[in-house]
Amino acid sequence: MLSVFAPDPSETPSVACMEDKICKGVYELSDSQWLADGGYYLLIKPIRVIIIIIVAMIARALLNHTINKIVARTAQGRVPTMLRPIREKIPTSVVTATTVFPERRRQRAEAIGSVLKSMVTVGVFSVAFLIVLSEFAINVGPLIASLGIAGVALGFGAQSLVKDLIAGLFMLLEDQYGVGDVIDTGEAVGVVESVGLRTVTIRDGRGVIWYVRNGEIIRIGNKSQGWATVMIDVPIGFVGVEEATSVLRQAVDAFAHDPEWSADFVEPPQVLGVENISVDGAVIRTVCKTSADRQWDLQREMRRRLTEALEASGIAAQMQAARMLRASVPADEPAAKNA
Repeated sequence: MLSVFAPDPSETPSVACMEDKICKGVYELSDSQWLADGGYYLLIKPIRVIIIIIVAMIARALLNHTINKIVARTAQGRVPTMLRPIREKIPTSVVTATTVFPERRRQRAEAIGSVLKSMVTVGVFSVAFLIVLSEFAINVGPLIASLGIAGVALGFGAQSLVKDLIAGLFMLLEDQYGVGDVIDTGEAVGVVESVGLRTVTIRDGRGVIWYVRNGEIIRIGNKSQGWATVMIDVPIGFVGVEEATSVLRQAVDAFAHDPEWSADFVEPPQVLGVENISVDGAVIRTVCKTSADRQWDLQREMRRRLTEALEASGIAAQMQAARMLRASVPADEPAAKNA
């Protein structure tokens, strides 16, 4: 009975076994097809699969470690010049006004690092999966072709999604905006509450939340990066321009030297002069350069001080008297005088 179950030495192992050096060596030593094939499929193949998985895990760990080091360097500001956003390649003379805050840089670096690590994980294990399939003599050619066709079909069917994801990735790489920035996307203007690869969430001044797809943003204005210019047009009617200009300059000079507000000015404020003339009189423009996050507070305070300066100098009363005088003159009086 033992001879019934004994392997037939005349039989040769499978072609796959004979193509493998280890399996072929086992067969040549033992002259047993059963031992060679059994060891090949029960020992050699599993060991190879385990080695492939271990190599994939090691490759993924090394790549993730490299990404983590790059993210850490970027978060600390030590990043190669070619990888920096364009606005960080500015002259050192204006670095103070356009500094990227460390927390903002850290969040951006971590977001990009998370995307890169996800891509590495998918790529490495996809390749490992295909190699494992090839180890079991499964033809991966048709599978790869099918995946390619499915990818093309998915790309055509989900163009907007792919467009949103690519636009979101470039938005992160270029650091166009971040959480807390005030941005203008066209119809939606407000504070950024969250940033994703597909959408950005904006809350406007009325409290309405807007969900804007990154791929639909054609142009965007960021009001919170670097510095901002505050422009205030002050109507003075038909009072003396020189007198009004002098009063306004004294007011902005005092404002610029106020210890409570002086640190918010990037450049001293200036009264440029008459900006416009209309039937209601002249308009004088005042400008100042300040940090982006303080522009609205500084603008309100400057308006208040300019208004108080005009009132204290008596120019406001002159403007009011001139308006009342014009309103009291009958509309047909000039025509009657000419007659």
